[in-house]
Amino acid sequence: MLTLYDYLPSRNAWKVRQLLHHLDLPYRRVEVGIFEGEGRSPGFLALNPSGRVPVLVLADGRALAESNAILAYLADGTAYLPGDRYDRARVLQWLSFEQEQVESVIGSLRYWTLTGKLPRRLPELVAMKRAGAMHSLALLDRELATRRFIAGDTYGIADISVYAYASRAGDAGIDLAPYPAFRAWTARVEAQPRFLDESWDYSLDPLSAGELPG
Repeated sequence: MLTLYDYLPSRNAWKVRQLLHHLDLPYRRVEVGIFEGEGRSPGFLALNPSGRVPVLVLADGRALAESNAILAYLADGTAYLPGDRYDRARVLQWLSFEQEQVESVIGSLRYWTLTGKLPRRLPELVAMKRAGAMHSLALLDRELATRRFIAGDTYGIADISVYAYASRAGDAGIDLAPYPAFRAWTARVEAQPRFLDESWDYSLDPLSAGELPG
């Protein structure tokens, strides 16, 4: 059986839970106390040297880290990842965009906001992240005005990946009203069969107000 090393408030981990739910794949879930330092333990670092969740351990014991890599692995041979070489590359293009221009800005702002860390961050850094987040949302809105889903006309892992943090920009105080095509796309994602409608607040972890162990 698959084993998912998870942390419920992480939207990166949500991506994997969502695809596993779509595919109806059974798995065992192991919660990682990242603010307790469990991500820095020798055992966990052997699974993922970066010490982050999610990590998927296969039935044969091999481990795979990084949410988008896990999505690509699980989706291979399914309707959630196209078989055509060019179409697959287009999906990978958007997975890269998500990590560089969505998770790194919207994800950071959301995390800082929900855990009370925003006042501890340099105002210049916060302003830069906010500008980057609005730039990414404007780009997505422009692109999604031309097609139904991120990488084409078919829902797949690019949508799961981008939705995870982009759809939660409001948690970081970003107004989504100026992005109607983006908002219409989030509704299409949420209308997919077996959509996993869950979002776990950091407040469930009493240690989340502190900084992550180094």
